Amino acid sequence: MLEHCGQPRFDLHGFDFPELLHPSVRQHMRRQFERLLTSRGGRFVEHLAALWATRTAFTGSLTGMAVQGDAGQLKTIVVLVAPDQGEDDRRVLISPNKILTEINAKILEGVATGVPTVQLAAKLYLSRQGIEYHVSNMLRQFKVPNRAALVSKAYSMGLFGVGSWPPKVLSDYVRR
Repeated sequence: MLEHCGQPRFDLHGFDFPELLHPSVRQHMRRQFERLLTSRGGRFVEHLAALWATRTAFTGSLTGMAVQGDAGQLKTIVVLVAPDQGEDDRRVLISPNKILTEINAKILEGVATGVPTVQLAAKLYLSRQGIEYHVSNMLRQFKVPNRAALVSKAYSMGLFGVGSWPPKVLSDYVRR
């Protein structure tokens, strides 16, 4: 795992493990580790994207295993990372730069949940044309032809958290 980080082992000391993961999977992986901590034994395997401290990214599978001590208590958790052999050029990983304004994030969340433009405009105190303006800017920014493709691209880029409804743009991608 350290060879993929591009940093010496001591540079990673003090990092919270979820900080090394792509923002789109952090919350899900925290839940997986909490499940290991609260149950006796067990393991999980997840395919995920990791974003290292050097801001380089890669995909692979991560296996987490709970190791029991002599008294049956949790002794430690072992994490194994197996990077994918060939990188998939179609996979889009974005840097954790703030790429959306707060209003664009709220509009994107509304579009993803299927809220009609008029309701979204009333909720955000904008006109219908104001919503359309922001949506058309995001369509250009993400280089997609329509709203469905915009939502799909946002999911594939990791803008939304994994396993949550309604879709929520991760704060890592919102300029304040």
